[in-house]
Amino acid sequence: MAHKLTTEEMGRMSVEEFRASEKLPLTVVLDNVRSLNNIGSVFRTSDAFRVEHIALCGITATPPHREIHKTALGAEESVSWSYHEDTTECVRALKEQGYRIYAVELAHDSLKLGTDTVAVDSPVVLVFGNEIEGVQESVMELCDGFVEIPQAGTKHSLNVSCAAAIVIWELYKMMKL
Repeated sequence: MAHKLTTEEMGRMSVEEFRASEKLPLTVVLDNVRSLNNIGSVFRTSDAFRVEHIALCGITATPPHREIHKTALGAEESVSWSYHEDTTECVRALKEQGYRIYAVELAHDSLKLGTDTVAVDSPVVLVFGNEIEGVQESVMELCDGFVEIPQAGTKHSLNVSCAAAIVIWELYKMMKL
């Protein structure tokens, strides 16, 4: 008879074990993401795949916040994060530290997930943009490339938290933590 796993059967780590564990060499940058639920969801996805760090930039809200917690379910306590007033300065600093920078954006010459290879031989930054405006042009100018989720519908856009889940999962598979 089928049954759901109990919490004990899942073998979940504690927050302390998570913090001490090996992380995916991946930093997620949220560029002016306005929805608190989207922010919380990105924290939860980042916890699921042991993302190294989240940089919250511009108008992106920061924990602690009840609405972020509602979707993060405590992941804002496990995943390392920082706040940066200016996304461009944040990305420039990460680039100087040797990160390969990719904006998740529809752009000329974007790499298509599932078809093209995303270089993951060095630590990677994924930049996710505002729900309406996308990634700022000044940030895109600093990128080493762009990643696109191929889509077949009429909208050619996904909610930022859905896009983050898909792209982080794909990079997780490529990086093989």
